[in-house]
Formats: sequence, structure tokens, C-alpha cells
Amino acid sequence: MKQLICILLLFLVSEIRSFDLVIDEIPDDLENLFDLEVDGFLSKPMMRNGRYQRSTLNDEDSGESVAGDDKISIYSYKVQSTITSRLVDTMIQSKVENKAKHAQNLVFDVQIPKGAFIHNFTMNINGITFTSSIREKSAARQQYAQARAKGKAAGIVRSSALDMENFKAELNVPGGMKVQFEIHYQEMMRRKLGSYEYVIPLQPGRLAKHLEVDVRIIEPQGLRYVHVPNSLGDHFAGITTISKGEKKAHVSFKPTVAQQRKCPTCSATAVDGNFVVAYDVHRETKAGELEIFNGYFIHYFAPDNLDPLPKNILFVIDVSGSMWGLKMKQTVEAMKTILGDLRPDDHFSVVDFNHNVRTWRDDLVAATATQKEDAKKYIQEIHPNGGTNINEALLRAIFILKEASNLGMLDPNSVSMIVLVSDGDPTVGELKLTKIQKNVKQNIPEDVSLFSLGIGFDVDYDFLDRLAHENHGMAQRIFGNQETSSQMKKFYNQVSTPLLKKVEFNYPQGSVSDVTQNSFDNYFGGSEIVVAGKVDADNVQHLQSIITATSSNAELVLETLTDVEGLDDFLKKEPHADPKFTEKLWAYLTINQLLAERNLAPTAALKRNLTRSILQMSLDHHIVTPFTAMLIENPERNERMLADSPQDQKRGCCPGTLGVASNGLDQSIPPWAKSIPTTRPTLNALKAPTVSTHITSVDNDPHFIIHLLKIQENICFNIDSEPGKILNLVSDPDSGIVVNGQLTGAKKRENTKLSTYFGKIGFYFKNKGLKVEISTEMITLKDGSYSTALSWSDTGSIIRKRLLVSVKKDRSVTITVDTEMSFMVLLHRVWKNHPVNVDFLGIYIPPTNRFSPSAHGLIGQFMSEPEVHIFNERPGQDPEKPEATMEVKGHKLTVTSGLQKDYRTDQVFGTNVHCWFVHNSGKGFIDGHYKDYLVPHLYSFLKNP
Repeated sequence: MKQLICILLLFLVSEIRSFDLVIDEIPDDLENLFDLEVDGFLSKPMMRNGRYQRSTLNDEDSGESVAGDDKISIYSYKVQSTITSRLVDTMIQSKVENKAKHAQNLVFDVQIPKGAFIHNFTMNINGITFTSSIREKSAARQQYAQARAKGKAAGIVRSSALDMENFKAELNVPGGMKVQFEIHYQEMMRRKLGSYEYVIPLQPGRLAKHLEVDVRIIEPQGLRYVHVPNSLGDHFAGITTISKGEKKAHVSFKPTVAQQRKCPTCSATAVDGNFVVAYDVHRETKAGELEIFNGYFIHYFAPDNLDPLPKNILFVIDVSGSMWGLKMKQTVEAMKTILGDLRPDDHFSVVDFNHNVRTWRDDLVAATATQKEDAKKYIQEIHPNGGTNINEALLRAIFILKEASNLGMLDPNSVSMIVLVSDGDPTVGELKLTKIQKNVKQNIPEDVSLFSLGIGFDVDYDFLDRLAHENHGMAQRIFGNQETSSQMKKFYNQVSTPLLKKVEFNYPQGSVSDVTQNSFDNYFGGSEIVVAGKVDADNVQHLQSIITATSSNAELVLETLTDVEGLDDFLKKEPHADPKFTEKLWAYLTINQLLAERNLAPTAALKRNLTRSILQMSLDHHIVTPFTAMLIENPERNERMLADSPQDQKRGCCPGTLGVASNGLDQSIPPWAKSIPTTRPTLNALKAPTVSTHITSVDNDPHFIIHLLKIQENICFNIDSEPGKILNLVSDPDSGIVVNGQLTGAKKRENTKLSTYFGKIGFYFKNKGLKVEISTEMITLKDGSYSTALSWSDTGSIIRKRLLVSVKKDRSVTITVDTEMSFMVLLHRVWKNHPVNVDFLGIYIPPTNRFSPSAHGLIGQFMSEPEVHIFNERPGQDPEKPEATMEVKGHKLTVTSGLQKDYRTDQVFGTNVHCWFVHNSGKGFIDGHYKDYLVPHLYSFLKNP
């Protein structure tokens, strides 16, 4: 049998269990072997020797053609979910075909919930099914190493930190071949704001011949309602069907190809968003539910009729320079709404910080209408600037809460919390993260919770997460986009309405063991506490006796709502119910609890013991955790791939869909971007090596290098502006193209000067409706509501509407438009703990780009080259920097000969480029003043150039 040569890139993050598989390089001579018919969906996996096995089906093709211009066709895209007493088991399956005659990279990209456990992945190629098994990490690596000698290579998985994570598989597929991917994961439903909500990100990326979402709900407690909001839009109104019984329901969504189309003649799909199923169970007057099945018990506790406790909240808001613009605008809008939702018996204040710390009020004030309006006005008038002093801001907030408590200002039944909103690492004051954690832990009272909201891609989320979990809270990453405001409000709603301050359950002695409680460090956030454990068969009736739960403000009696015999009969007769749901829920809760305990373990010995427990449970229950790896093999077990843990847990990728990547993923630098070394003599025989750039670029602080073709000279100038400002580089309204760069500042001034760099570059191709945003963390392509992204951590590509975005790992991004126009952005990484420097970007534009005569901007105005004369070269004040006179646009300027850096060849040290330097931010060489090129948004055209 011919060997399949695959490259599988896969990492797993300790708390974020997501996957990014890249499978590449299937030899072209296998093209005739790939004749896989996989139209139909597969049945549930069968266990054989402890491993998952699948069979392929040979269904007939049906329906209209769905192949796009790239000749990629989705035969089927199916989501099957079963919810058994709040345990969700989800299968996502996609079957695709490359109908082109040449090989293409097919990308299977789905989202899974943060915290879900992946327990199976299969891939079927040419009738050969690669199946998965879970092994201890070192054992899996050892077995994999044996196959690696035959040509297999380890891979890398990258992940993000949103509520949803990405599982991405990329396969180089010869023409005419069909491939099937299938992933299984499980999660626990969490009750939020009075209901359960199951979210399925549905983004197939293109039309699918067979598209189906099938959700079955089995709830022994009884269903009060099942609702499917029209979250995908009015386009799909009336397509979803709901069949509801007393204890079970079936939700089905099966749009035809015609119904999937955005319009009757469109080739694009309208299926792009979240498919949501919301429901709740009958609770009557009881506060809890006890379910016992197959030797395990699950105890749900969600009282509905208690009043919220009063809250004491300190909002700690980062207002440093990096929050300038959209981040701050949306933070202000979200805070207005949050402040408006405070209840009259709540108390609050606001602390805002950059390099200094300010307070709206020095102590807590009642949430009266007047005080809330004053706080809104205060936040509205904030203008971000300066550095980031997180340590002092948090200590100030803790001090205010402690003072209020000491003065007897706080209701004994109230709950106190700090909500930190920040987008970056500390740059001022205490910089050592472990020291900040220690300071907070030592000073914060035991009954105060700390919640962290990390804004944007450049935040140190791991630090914020540790800070929150060490102090009875939680963290969430909020990406700085149009959804920032709603994400912040949703997060606040989840954590700010606690019903019970603390709950302790008293089970009859001797009836249960291995009890695990899923709660907010035992704090109840307005949703639900779930307790699971093993039950002794001889003590079942004993356990069913009255159970008491006590709290600081309530004493509740919880009675059994489901008798054991009735539950057994119901579940055994229900074909779709998961017979092991109690055991799986117990394992899910226990592993999550052990992971949390391990993160906070004070000693190495305790951490080792917890690691052993997590590993054993992971193997026993066949799930991927930080201490196991997924081994993926063919039936002969002579071809293997490995899903393993990452070394870098911060770099992430974000949501994507099914697409096509370019062949030769690592060949992302076009010929024009490969500079050629040369030298240029100057007045005093300047001999430093230079490059013949024939390119226009902006790099470093930022240094503009304008290449003039007619006279074969480079003209340079610098722009000294402020962090957060957005400079227009190219504005071409006739061609519909905009390129803008947003400045970021160094961590502190040197010699009274604050260096600024491009931290973000935006491209807007208006005629295509496409936007590309490149930051030092992510590369995002947007097409209306569609959004997909690549990470700097991996080599990869995206194609949409004949626009290609190619990423070369940790180096560069190349944007190619209709094969006629190109742009390159270089990434400059610096040491994260450098006291001054920050990561930044450089942009390079070739002279072959043909803009319209109306093009303008700091770079665009030179696409129509002005008449420039340079003469009268003479010694300058610095003997190594001769001067000359330059005539341009009616001005006579004194320019200085010198060297600038081109980083295309040497990304670290750069290569010298000779240029004539124009002083005073290019005054006289550029039209007007550099401030005329400031624009309000990353995709704004330049007004009245």
C-alpha cells in the first residue's frame, strides 16, 4: 500500500482545549487512488480494542451543484448533538471534494466551546480511516517517533481564548479527491440568567449539498420550554422544526441549497453565525434536582425565587494609550449600560489608570440615579494616554473596599467584587507579574472576588486568568471588535448577580464518595451549582432522603425530584439518551476541578499528585487534557499523527471556516520582496552594504522610504506622532483601496522622546467589500459579517474573492489582489520583558502596484512620481552625512545623505538602504503637514487630499 505522507499540526492548551491541525503534502501520484464516496453521514462510532472505528457509506449524489469558482464542493456538513440531562455530546462532520484538476489545500475549520473535552477525531481519505486513541503524553510521543522515521512529522496546535475555540484541519488534496473529517467533543450545559443555552457556531463557509443541524434533548426533570431564536437571520425564518414532548425534544435545521444562497443567483452561502437552542427544565417550587443512574449521582442546585444580594463593585479601567480609539469607545458604551443596570442597594466606584491612578470617588457611593449619571459623564470624558500601572490600580481598589468595610459601610449580606478591564501588560510601576499576583493575594480580603476582562489580541490573558482565579473570580478575553460592548455586558450579567454568597451541601454520611462541586469557588453567580459523585448501591435510598443546603442568607431544603426506578426505566427506553451521562458529567466536573486546583497548588508535591490524578482520569475516560495526547493512526498502525501540547500557550488563532489555501504555504514572499544587496558610493565614499530596494516602505519608528523610479533614488522621512493615532498611507477612492496604520508607543521615553511604531495596519478593498486587519498578534480577513483569521504562529493562507492573504510563520504577511497588486507586512518581535521596546510592523509596497491618478496619502501621493532634482552635494555638519539641495513641488529643501534599514532580508538587524533624508516630518516633500494625514478609523479614506 502506498504511503500517505501527512503533516499534522496540532497543539492543546491546558485550559483551552482547541486544535489547529495542518495536514499537507499528499503525493500527486496518489491522485488516482482517491475515489472516496462519502455523501451520507456515518453512524455512531464503534469501539474496537478500545479505539474508535468508522465505516464509510456510498450514498448517491443528490441536489444541485455547489462547487465554487475554486472547484471546491461541500458534499455534506452535519452537526449532531445529544443533550442528556445537561451533558452535551456533539459531532461535527464535513465531507468535501476537490473538483479541480490540480491539488488544493482544503481547510476544515470549526469552532468548539472553551472548556469542552475533545474525545475523538477521525479522518477518511480514499477509504482509509485514521482513528484516534488517547495515550499518556510520553508514551504517545514514543509511538509517534517510530512512525516519524517513515516520513511523518509532529505538528502544532494553536488556540485562542474566546468562549469558542478553533479546530482546524488543513489537507493538500489532489484533484478529484473526496475527504471526510469528523470531530466529537463533550461539554456541560451551564445555566445562565435563568435558562440553558446551547450554541453551535455554524460557518460552513460555502454552499453545502447536504447541510443539517440535529439536536436531541433528553431531560428527566421535564422540559418547561424549548426555544430556537432566529439567530441566523430572517433569511432562515420557518426552516427550523421543533418537536417537544414532556421530557424530550428534537430540533432540526435542514436548509436546501437554494435556501442557503444569499440570493437566488448568488454562489455565496447565507449560513454564517450561531445556531442557538435555549431551554429550561421544570423546577416547580424545589431548589434542586437529584439524579442517580449507573452508580453515579448528579445534584443540580438552582433556586429561582431568592432576591439578588446587594453588590459592592469597584470598576478598574485601563485608560493607557493602547486603549485609544475603538477599544475605549466600546468600553465607555458598555460601562454606561452596566452602570445603568446597578440596583439602588448596590454601592460602587470607578478607578481608572494609566501610568497614574485616579478615582472617580475616593469611597463607595450608593447607586442612585444621580451618582450613576455622574459616573457615566466621568467615564465619557476619559482620554487614553500613557503607560499601564496595573499593580497600583488594583491595590487602590482593594484599599477602597477594605476602608468601606472597616467603616461599617457595607451590608453584611452584600458581596464585594473588583472588575478589572485592561488590554495590556504592566509597563509602569511593578512590572513583575508574579509580584503583582502576590501583592493582590496578600491584600485582598477573603470575601472579595476579582474578575478580569482582557481586551484585544495583545493582552497577557494568562496573567489576568491567574489573577482572577487566585481571588475567587474568573477571566474572559474580549476581542477589540464591533462586539466588544455586547461581550462585556454579557460577562457582567453572568458574574454580577449572585443569589447566594456561599453554599455548603450536607449529604447523609456514608452514602456518597468522590464528590465534586462545580461552582464559582463555591460562590454562586446567578446560574447553577452542580455536584456529582459516586454512590454506594446500598445507600441509594439513604441518599434520597432530605438533603440540606445552607448558605449565608438562606437555608433551603432540597428534595429528590426523580425516583431512581423511574429514571432507570425512562433512560433505558430512550434510544438517544447517553447511558453514561452521569459518569461523564462526574468525570468532566472532576477533571476541571483538579485542573483548577493544580493551577493554584502551593507546592510541587501537591501539583505532581494532582497531575497524576488528572492523567489517570483522562485515560480512563478517553479525553484530551494537558497531560494526554491523541494518537491518530491508520488501521495498520504504520502511519501515525500526534495531537500534543504546545510550548507557547499564548499565541492563538481565531474563528475560521471551510476554505482553500494556496499551494506551497511557506512560499509567501513574492519575488519583488526579495531584496538584492548592492552598494552606493556617496560624497565621502560611504561603503556600508546597502540593498537596491526598488520598493516603497514604512518601518521602525516609523521611517518612510520612498523609492523614485525616474531618478533611482530613495527619499526618507520620519513621522513623529502620538500612540493611537492612525495615519493614512494610501487612499485611492477611484480604485477603492485604503491602507492605514495605527501607531503604538514604546513602553517609556528615552532622552525625552517616545518612539512610536505601527502596531496595526488596515487594508480596505471597497470594491470587494473586504477588510484585512494586521496586528502584532493576528491577521483577520473580514467580509461583512464573515470573519476568519490566521495566527503569526503558523504558516497559512486565506483566499476570498480573488484576494490572497499568505502568512509566513513569525515573519511576514503578503496580500495579493487579483494577482495584480501586492503588499507585504513584516512582523518585528522583541523580548516581551524589554523595558522599552514593543512588537511592531513594517509595510512594503512594490512599484508594480498600479493605483489610479487620484491616489494620495503619505505613500500614495508618490505613486505618481513628482519631479525631483538633487544637486549641490556638499559636506554636512556630520562628516559622515553629506548634504544636498533637493527641488520638489516648488520647494528647495536641504536633505542629508544617510542610511535607513530594510528588514526584508534580515528581519533582526536589517540591511542598510541609502537615502536622502527630509527633516521636519517630511515637510516640503509631502503635501501639506503630516497631521493632514490623520484619519479617524483604520478603514477611513483620506478626506480632501
